[in-house]
Amino acid sequence: MFQLTLVEHVRLSFGSALATYEGHAEAAARLTRLTSYAKIALLSLSGITAVIGAVAVGNGVAWQIAFAILATATFASCAAFIGFNQQPLIYGHRASAARMWVICEKYRALLAEMHENVIDLPALQERRNALLHEAASVLGEASPDDRYTYQIAKEALSGPKNGGYPDSFIDRYLPQPLRKAPAPGPS
Repeated sequence: MFQLTLVEHVRLSFGSALATYEGHAEAAARLTRLTSYAKIALLSLSGITAVIGAVAVGNGVAWQIAFAILATATFASCAAFIGFNQQPLIYGHRASAARMWVICEKYRALLAEMHENVIDLPALQERRNALLHEAASVLGEASPDDRYTYQIAKEALSGPKNGGYPDSFIDRYLPQPLRKAPAPGPS
């Protein structure tokens, strides 16, 4: 059987919250980037269609057919862009990341209070449980239903690549006195 102290449990929960925050922030950024690329492509296609339309006015049937094909492609692309509206997903990931960051800050405060020995055991257990429930509500209610959310939840439970959360991952977000891993020495 393994031993897990309360401090280690809080650190692991903090790591899970951090992974969830990072995953939602990354998903929002990725979807925003893809949406921007799609808008640029639509604008370019519309511009090319307009130029071909202007040329087609007096230059024969071949240009008019090319214009009709490009106009159809532009319309279909705009319809697909609207149909695959990514804005609700982007908003959902951004909102989830923002809520998870607040939870991460609460975990950092709890770890700091534990380090300073200013919190008693019942209060520590109560706050840890409240943070776990708060994180669960973010994952259950605010997250959008997409493939990114599934991957985020999977990694939040098992760590990146199912490897758990190394101290170096958690320590990136903690001030020096709260870090578990030793500070790197001068080179």
